[in-house]
Amino acid sequence: MDLTLLSIEELHGLLVSREITAVDIVRAYYDRIEASDSAVNAFITLTKEAALEEAAAIDLKGISADDVLAGIPIGIKDNIVTKGVKTTAASKILGNFVPVYDATVIDKINQHDLITLGKLNMDEFAMGGSGETSYFGATHNPWDLTRVPGGSSSGSAAAVAARFAPVTLGSDTGGSIRLPAAFNNIVGMKPTYGRVSRSGLIAFASSLDQIGPLTRRVKDNAYALQAISGLDEKDMTSSGHAVPDFTANIDAGVAGMKIAIAADWLAEGVEPDVKAAVIAAADKFRELGAVVEEVELPNAKYGVAAYYIVASSEASSNLQRFDGIRYGYRTPNFDNLDDVYVNSRSEGFGAEVKRRVMLGTFSLSAGHYDAHFKKAGKIRNLIKNDFDKVFADYDLIIAPTAPMTPYEIGGITDPVTMYMCDIMTIPANLTGNPAMSIPAGFDSKNLPIGLQIIGKHFDEETMYQAAHAFEGATRYFEKVAEI
Repeated sequence: MDLTLLSIEELHGLLVSREITAVDIVRAYYDRIEASDSAVNAFITLTKEAALEEAAAIDLKGISADDVLAGIPIGIKDNIVTKGVKTTAASKILGNFVPVYDATVIDKINQHDLITLGKLNMDEFAMGGSGETSYFGATHNPWDLTRVPGGSSSGSAAAVAARFAPVTLGSDTGGSIRLPAAFNNIVGMKPTYGRVSRSGLIAFASSLDQIGPLTRRVKDNAYALQAISGLDEKDMTSSGHAVPDFTANIDAGVAGMKIAIAADWLAEGVEPDVKAAVIAAADKFRELGAVVEEVELPNAKYGVAAYYIVASSEASSNLQRFDGIRYGYRTPNFDNLDDVYVNSRSEGFGAEVKRRVMLGTFSLSAGHYDAHFKKAGKIRNLIKNDFDKVFADYDLIIAPTAPMTPYEIGGITDPVTMYMCDIMTIPANLTGNPAMSIPAGFDSKNLPIGLQIIGKHFDEETMYQAAHAFEGATRYFEKVAEI
């Protein structure tokens, strides 16, 4: 039996019946990592010895039938701090940073006896959409090693697709969970802003960042989100909104649901195979009993411009703490304090991070704040108003996750072209709505296509219900990357 092919629910059943142990599962995943990660580069740091010790302790304690996640391995994006384990944000400037505390989500997964396998590769400081900006080298797509896996949660998605982990945590600022999920034929959820604590997440853009899970199956994803959600006194932006049982009604189907399809997101610029897959998905939802109708979101097209001003402005503020003084990389080349600041940042940050810090600093500067940052905030409100109007009549919105399938590593060198890859995912970050990507088929080159589902604030339950029905009817998860 190949344990890495099983769902979390299936693994849990075998653990409870004592047919397998947590140690067996951990060893199975490390066997795959050790055999294939040299080609994928999904992990920056592995914690094998600690993971096996933890698995043995969990086996000794016993697995409760009520805790589906106990004894299940998990991978963590390397911008989520882990006590005693190197956390780099894939940057030279944090290349040897070892935190002295755990992020809130790490506390929560530890309470559920999930077993951390290691820290996952990513675009530096989560700035990138391809997985190519990491100081530790690009992540490769398990479906085609010459292609990008999407970013910034590149390692989080590639690890699930390559069956290095059954579940991982990523972060999503402008599509950084959903885009790699789409490029890897897996499920990726960006929860409602505030659903999951950001305490211990190395900040990129604080009003946009959200931590979320990536899995092969929808129900597994729901279990993982359940575990990490909830109010946190250490994060003033976390919400006290009740956390429902996301799996309670997951089998209820979509009969009677009203689903909007964003017609203007299927226009020029979307690859034909992607458009065809999304239209086919709409037809499948109709077949399953939902009402699917076209709507327009007229201001979403301005989302990329607004996002890169807002996100870069917040990044320029958040990244001021990395100055060569308190922790992280310090340049050896200095004669005075100014040299320490300038050279540490110049040598420690990569090109994309520098580009966004410069853009953000410019947008916030005197004489430009009103023309850029303030105007971007107004556009953000217009997009939110568009969403609110649609959700007054519909339960969900469906659209492509990305306008294309995975492209070749090095295939996009122009930053603006790269930024446009996020045109479908950015609006949900600007509005704070939950959004997820699920497998929707393959293009003519056998590369994955993702379907994006956007929900009302704090209504992930309905999203999982629709996604689970679609997954059961299409079963795209059964096709796995061969590596």
